[in-house]
Parts: sequence; structure tokens; C-alpha cells
Amino acid sequence: MLLTAPDCLSSSMLSSVSQSLRKSTAFSKGLVSRTRTSRLCRASLITSPDSFEVGRLIGSYGFMNITSYSGVEDLGRLRAQDVGEGSVKIRLYEGRIAQGLLKGTSVVFKVYPGKRAGGVEADMMAANELNAHAFLQSSSKGLCQNLVSLVGGFETKTGEQWLAFRNDGKYSAADYAKLTSEKLSKGSVGESSWNRFEQEQTIRRRRFFVAKLFQGAMIGLAYMHDHDRLHQSLGPSSVVLNTIAERDAAYLIPRLRDLAFSVDIRFPNVEEGLGTLSEGLWRRAAAAGAFTPMEKRAFGIADDIYEAGMLFAYLAFVTFSETNIMDSLSLQRLLESTFRLDLQATREYCLADDCLLGAVKFLDLSDGAGWELLQAMLNPDFRKRPIAEAVINHRFMTGAIL
Repeated sequence: MLLTAPDCLSSSMLSSVSQSLRKSTAFSKGLVSRTRTSRLCRASLITSPDSFEVGRLIGSYGFMNITSYSGVEDLGRLRAQDVGEGSVKIRLYEGRIAQGLLKGTSVVFKVYPGKRAGGVEADMMAANELNAHAFLQSSSKGLCQNLVSLVGGFETKTGEQWLAFRNDGKYSAADYAKLTSEKLSKGSVGESSWNRFEQEQTIRRRRFFVAKLFQGAMIGLAYMHDHDRLHQSLGPSSVVLNTIAERDAAYLIPRLRDLAFSVDIRFPNVEEGLGTLSEGLWRRAAAAGAFTPMEKRAFGIADDIYEAGMLFAYLAFVTFSETNIMDSLSLQRLLESTFRLDLQATREYCLADDCLLGAVKFLDLSDGAGWELLQAMLNPDFRKRPIAEAVINHRFMTGAIL
């Protein structure tokens, strides 16, 4: 049941999100030009709470903070203390636009807690996500279909920031991988009676679906990089899918979301190293020997590519394995700590485990093109990692399946 926006909501416009954050001097320096962003919000985003109807709570989550690999000297140092859940808890609600030209449009509300509950960090993340979307959606090149679309939002009297995104799918890549893995586990029970032709068709469809999912995510990332924006939070949960039916793969449109940690890498900002949320990135850049603005920018792009490589590995190993065989953290430890990013050694290990053969066969396509791409994206030397466009045009993406 949909309800009108609760009466605890103020009538302030979304621009008040930015205005309320001006109290944080350190963060105000890290935002995209406020004047331009406010103009964009007023001109193209719905900013009145009366324009929305809020529905049921559909989920909540926190952000995981994981120390990223940044050099050979750091390999093997991923420990329990390096992994933790951030203090900011996000709530998700379904809803719709109640008036105007977009009346009836389904939306998903992403709710950041007020400063009292989430601290300054929550305000920083909300403002950063707002500014990132406003900037990307103002591009003269038009909107990218592989990024979620911000349609508006509002602020409550308690300081909560409600960002409204067009509802283009309720499942994430993580949901798809989990459901597919569970389906594979159930199917293995009666595998002997499973029609071999049907089995081959299912595997073929799954490979195509996974490849197209990853391709769409990389197109979205390439668009961001082309517009001087890093994602910095790329993972299976940050890719939204309009379908998880493998038979409908031709209509699949993956979209990147969760831009709360997005970083502006235009040269004035890179040179000054602005933004509290990007401090960790620039520390890793310095540890990897990237000091000049050009080197820091290149490191930031390569850092996103590394995260995308981990996403690719996740899709390969989780989607083509049974339930509880592999998860994101155990996969990261396997690749980084156990095999020190040596993908050939990883392949040999996986060949000896029947539970991982599905992933091996997927990456083996086109004479090992998948392993080749994965090794390039996870190269210990950030200078040798490919850019997003090169990943999209790799032979695994253009010839092996798609």
C-alpha cells in the first residue's frame, strides 16, 4: 500500500540537502560546484515531498569497508580487522511519483539517516551521491542507460535525506548470483536424470547472461570514467538488473548504483586531493607511488578496474558454483592472499576441485580469454591494468560469448 509522504517531512527542496551540508567545512570543499548542482536540481529533479508517495520498506544495508590491494607489499595482509561494516545504515523503500509529467512512475527511495543517527558521514555520502548523479545526468552526451537515474528527493525534518531513483529493477547482481547458485545446488540432486541437451542450453544461456551483465556494468563504468568520475564502491550489490531470467538475457540492462563514494578526478580536484570520502584512495595512491595529479588520476581509474575485476571473478565463481562454495570475501582472500594474484596458479588449484569446474570452464572459453582478462584487471601494477573501454573490447567480451 502506498502512502503519501509522511507529515514529518519538510517542504524543503532537495537543494536543502546541499545547503544543510555547508555546515561541514571540510566536506563543502569536496563537492561539485554547488551553484551548478543546485541549478540542475531545481531544473530537472523533483524536489517536493508532496510529489511522491512512499510505499513499504524493501530492504536495508550498510557499506562494507575493505582495505583494497595497493601494491606487492600489501599482499597477504587482508585480515579480519581490515573488513568491517560502516556506521551508515541505508534504508530502501518502494514508491511512486504522485503528480506532474512523471505521475505514476515507480521509484526506489534510498534513505540516508540524519546526522543524529548517522553522523556527519551520512550527510557527506548523501550529498556526494546527489552531486555525482546531478553531474553525470547533465552531460551533453546524454544519459547512460547503464547508470540508475536520480529523479529527485527531499529532506525530512529529522534530517534524513531521501533520494528517489527510477525503479528499473529490484534485483542486484548479488541477488542473481545467489539465486542461480541455489538453483544449481537443487539441480545437482537430480543431475543424472537431467536431459543433457537441456543442461547444455542452460549453461549456454547462463554464460551469455553473465557476460552481458558484466559488459553492461563496464559500459556504465566507462561512461563514468569518460566523465572524470570514479565509482569506488563497485561490487555485485551495486549493479541493478531489470531481469534475472536468463531466457530474457537479450533484454537485460545492468545499471550501476551506489555512487556515495564517487570521486571527481578532474585535475583541479585531483591535484588538491579534496574530499574526506576519498582520503583512503589517495593514501593508497601514494603507497603505490602515484604522486602527481596525472599519476593519481591513473591510479584512481585503475583502482575502479581492480574492483571491476573482483566483480568479474565473483560472477564467474559464485554464479557457476553451488551454494556456500564461494563468497566475495573468501574469493578475495583466495586470489590476493593465497595465490597473490597469480591467476594461472588459481586455475590449477580450481581444476582440482570439482565444485569450481563450472567457473574454470567459463573462464577457459576462447582459449583462456576469461583468465587473460581477469589477470589483466587484477594486475598488481596499477599502470598495467586496462581501461574500461579496453575491457569492453577484449576478445572474451566480443568473441567468446557475446
